[in-house]
Amino acid sequence: MSAALLARSAAMLGILTILTGALYPLMVTGLARLFFPGQAAGSLIVRQGRAVGSELVGQAFASPGYFWGRPSATPGGPYNAASSAGSNLGPTNPALAAAVGERVRALRAADPGNPARVPVDLVTASASGLDPHISPAAALYQARRVARARGLDEERVRALVNAELTERTLGLLGERRVNVLKLNLALDGLGPLPGRP
Repeated sequence: MSAALLARSAAMLGILTILTGALYPLMVTGLARLFFPGQAAGSLIVRQGRAVGSELVGQAFASPGYFWGRPSATPGGPYNAASSAGSNLGPTNPALAAAVGERVRALRAADPGNPARVPVDLVTASASGLDPHISPAAALYQARRVARARGLDEERVRALVNAELTERTLGLLGERRVNVLKLNLALDGLGPLPGRP
């Protein structure tokens, strides 16, 4: 290879590196921040000047006075955004059947006497392990338990679920869904959990 060809190749590599590795990402980031500031910043939910989470990443809620999201199978703990992954257990895998059975028993124990069928999204993890949403059926299934734990009327809690419901995008894409973090923040707006300030 001649020295001239090597110099031209090195120059082209430098130019393309600057264009595609620096200028293009800076331009796209700048335009995103200009036209979509919330999304470009991670779709953060801010309360009282403090970020409490993101609309895009689920959080683990364990108290019976809160709505619970989908189970998360991410390595290193639930909803680990640094390690998004599902369990990769197929429908015929005995480990999946055992995990689902255990989750159903836990839901039944948390709300004894609830005769409704347990919605599938409360006992199966999403492919990413980060899903921040549950179905309306999954939220309404939990309304009785949450109302009892908070000393609220169940119909008031059900009305809150319906108020936080997000419809299909453009009326036909995706499913109707409820963002668990937003729902729990709205629930806190009705008053704190008994025993908490």
